[in-house]
Amino acid sequence: MSNPHRYCVIMCGGIGSRFWPYSRADRPKQFIDFFGTGRSLLQMSYDRILPLVDKEHVIIVTNDHYAPLVREQLPELADHQILLEPARRNTAPCIAWAAHHIHALDPEASMIVTPSDHLITRELEFINSIDRGFSFVENNDALLTLGIKPTRPETGYGYIQVGSPVEGNDGILKVKTFTEKPDLDLAKVFVESGEFFWNSGIFLWSAKAILEALHMHAPDLTATFDRGLGDFATEREREFIEREFPSCVNISIDYAVMERAANVYVECVDFGWNDLGTWSSLYDNSPKNRDQNVTQNCRVLAYNSSGNIFAVKGEKLVVANGLHDYIIADAGDVLLICPKSEEQHIKLYVNDVKLTYGDKHL
Repeated sequence: MSNPHRYCVIMCGGIGSRFWPYSRADRPKQFIDFFGTGRSLLQMSYDRILPLVDKEHVIIVTNDHYAPLVREQLPELADHQILLEPARRNTAPCIAWAAHHIHALDPEASMIVTPSDHLITRELEFINSIDRGFSFVENNDALLTLGIKPTRPETGYGYIQVGSPVEGNDGILKVKTFTEKPDLDLAKVFVESGEFFWNSGIFLWSAKAILEALHMHAPDLTATFDRGLGDFATEREREFIEREFPSCVNISIDYAVMERAANVYVECVDFGWNDLGTWSSLYDNSPKNRDQNVTQNCRVLAYNSSGNIFAVKGEKLVVANGLHDYIIADAGDVLLICPKSEEQHIKLYVNDVKLTYGDKHL
């Protein structure tokens, strides 16, 4: 039986524009079954946490627009376990609301906050790491983030510089600094130093500790939520959120709290983590044929072609010749053909599509 004071918050409001045209405004990447397992990234995130947290203590925070998708994919959740944001306001307002909601239910609660779209391949290691993290934050006034040992000088992730280890807590260290996405040269220095870990965006803390940190470091944000202190976990909560949430500042929890607080720690973990933020990361984590091509549940005849990822919906057959290291993604009304090395421009393509054709293909 898991600890009855443990909760999980799954953040599920992103639009996943780097996975366009598969990830669309009406069905973003967290709701897609990329690996043909019958479970979407959201469902896999939910399944992964159940050995640690009672299913009644799982909270999904998502955008109003995605409520039907969450209910379709996680029908076992009650309506009060799905918090619907009336506007997109980044991770700090999302976490502040969830922490207030949980604290009102259980002042002794501890919580893990995790994105809905990560891939984790070593689930037993994940369970052990999270269990250790929960124990640490339940016995210390601490804000804990999970750091991933870097395998390459990645410029798309934030980095955490680690300080001294915490006595009696294996793998947990004090945080020295956070650094946002570095350029390639700096990323190389980080990896070679051995002092830096990738910032996974997965956090653990007690509800009390994160609310205190938000009050100290994000007073403008907490002033909004303080106006609803009697409303959380009651029938008045929804009305309060509809009225006040859109006025929240748009800020990440890293900027609002983690980079400012003194009681921030990192647990260095190794459980096969990838944030699946890009087509290349999906390519890296998918099985490949002898030509190093990836086919995502589709039919492909490839000649003199290598290092490609083919993602095509429906019954369409793809025949390709002479393609190397490309993304070929066909979503029915949109066909994207782009070198993997240029995929950082996909957000630009999405903006141009919006300017030229409106929202039809988004």
